[in-house]
Amino acid sequence: MSKHIWGVLKLASAASTFAYVFACDYGTSIAATPVTTTATEIKEQVTSVSQLSDIQPTDWAFQALQSLVERYGCIAGYPNGTYRGNRAMTRYEFAAGVNACLERVNELISTATTELARKEDIAVLQRLQQEFAAELTTLRHRVDTLEAETASLEANQFSTTTKLEGEVVIALTDVIKGKTVNGEDIEDNTTLGARTRLNFQTSFTGQDLLTTRIQANNTVNPNIGTAEGSFSFTQSAGTTDAVIDLLAYQFPLGEKTSVIAIANEGDAEEITDTISILDGEGAFGALSKFGMHNSIYEHLDGAGVGITHEFSDALGLTLGYLAESANDSSAKNGLFNGSYSLLAQLTVKPSKRYSVGLTYINSYNQEMGIGSNQANLFSKLGVPVSSNSYGLQASLGISDQFVLGGWVGYTNTRNLSTATGTVERGSVDIWNYALTLAFPDLGKKGNLAGVILGMEPKVTNSSINQLPKDKDTSYHIEAFYQYQITDNISITPGLIWLTAPDHNSNNNDVVIGAVRTTFTF
Repeated sequence: MSKHIWGVLKLASAASTFAYVFACDYGTSIAATPVTTTATEIKEQVTSVSQLSDIQPTDWAFQALQSLVERYGCIAGYPNGTYRGNRAMTRYEFAAGVNACLERVNELISTATTELARKEDIAVLQRLQQEFAAELTTLRHRVDTLEAETASLEANQFSTTTKLEGEVVIALTDVIKGKTVNGEDIEDNTTLGARTRLNFQTSFTGQDLLTTRIQANNTVNPNIGTAEGSFSFTQSAGTTDAVIDLLAYQFPLGEKTSVIAIANEGDAEEITDTISILDGEGAFGALSKFGMHNSIYEHLDGAGVGITHEFSDALGLTLGYLAESANDSSAKNGLFNGSYSLLAQLTVKPSKRYSVGLTYINSYNQEMGIGSNQANLFSKLGVPVSSNSYGLQASLGISDQFVLGGWVGYTNTRNLSTATGTVERGSVDIWNYALTLAFPDLGKKGNLAGVILGMEPKVTNSSINQLPKDKDTSYHIEAFYQYQITDNISITPGLIWLTAPDHNSNNNDVVIGAVRTTFTF
C-alpha cells in the first residue's frame, strides 16, 4: 500500500460521520459502512478538516480533501471538532468523502452560480476519482441498491399515517399476609396474568391523533372481600378475548383548544391531567389503582367528549362528559339517559415542576370501584345514585430526583330510589386522601421508586340507615421500585399493606405482593 493511501487511512475516525453527512446533506445513502452516529448528535457544520483534532494531515490526499472541504463545505462533523474514533479508515469511507465533494462541485456547475469550481480543484478531484475509481463504483452501486430497497419498502409499508405501538404487562401477584376479611376466608393463591395492548396511532394532518387500541386482559384483583388494594392493571372480569378497548380522536380547535372524542372505554387519563407522576395507566408507576391518582377520577368511564382550553402555559380548563352505556338503546341507557359523569377541572402549572388541579365531577350511577364496600353505594344498595365529587391534587418537584405529591377527595352520594320502601332516602359522605413520594431515575435513568401513604374511599357520615358509616379507618401503604432493564423492558416489584381492611379494625392486616413486568415495542 502506497504512502498516500496510508495517509488516507489515518483519517480513520471520520468514517461514520462521512457516511452520515452524505446521506443527509446530499441525498446520498452510504451502504458500505455501518453508521453509528445519529442526526441529533450533529449540531453544526465543521468547515475545516484541520478542526478535526483526532486526524493528522500527513499526505497529499488529506491536503487535497482539506482544501476542497474548506472551499466548498462538503463535509460536516461534530461541534467539538472530533470524530470520536481510533480505527483505521477504509478506502470505501474515504471514497465517500471524495464523492461528497464531487456532488458539491457538480451542483455548483449545474446551477452556474458565481461560486464556480476552480480548474485546479477539478483536477484534484479527477486525480482522487481515478485513484478511488473502484471504490466509487462499488459505493454508487450500493446506493442504487439501497434506493431500490427503500422504494420497495415505501410501496409496501403498512401505512403512511399510522404507527403501531405495543405494550404487554405480565403480573405475578399473591396475598402474602391475611386470612379473613369480614368473616370470609381470603383466597391467597399465587396468580399470573397478562394485559396486552396494540395501539394504532393515526394522524391525518400532523396535529390530530386517532387512537385505536386492541386489548386482551386476563389479570384479576386479589379476592380479599373488599375493593381496597385493587391493582391498576386489572379489569373486573379477566379474559383473553381481544376487544377494541379504546377508540378516540383528538384534534386542535384553534391554537389553544384541543378536543378529544371517545367512542368507548374512556377514562380520566384520556380527558385531563390527573396531576400524578405515579399515574402510568397500569403499565408504569403505582401498582394499585388507588396509588395512581385521586379516587374521584374513577367515576369517569365510557364514551363522550373532552375539551381543554389553555388560557396560558400556566392555566388550563378541561370540561368532559362520558356515558357508560352510550351504545345501549334500551330504556334508561344511551348517551344521555344512562350512567354518566361530567367533569370540570382547572389546572394550574406555575412552573414545569409544580402542578395543582381543582376538580369537580357530577355522576349518575357511577362509583369509584375502590375503597370500602360501603363507599360503593350503587353495588351495595342496588338503587340509582347520584354523586358530586370535589378534588384537590398537587405535584411538587422538589428536585429532579424527588417529587412530592398528593391529593384529597370528597364525594357526596345520595340514593334516588327507596327500592319499593326497603331503603331510606339519604346521602353519605366519602373521603379519600394520599401523600405520595416519587424518586425518578433512582439508581439508573428511567427507574422510578414510589411510596403511597393514604386512606382509600371511606364513608365518614351517612343518613341512610341501611348503609351505616365505616366505623374504623384503614390505611393504604404501598411501596414499589420500577427498574428499567432496557429501553423497552421494566420490572416492578412492590407491596401493598392494608391496615384494618374495609375500614374495619376487626379484620387483620392484609399484605399483597406483586411483580409487574412491562414490555413495550
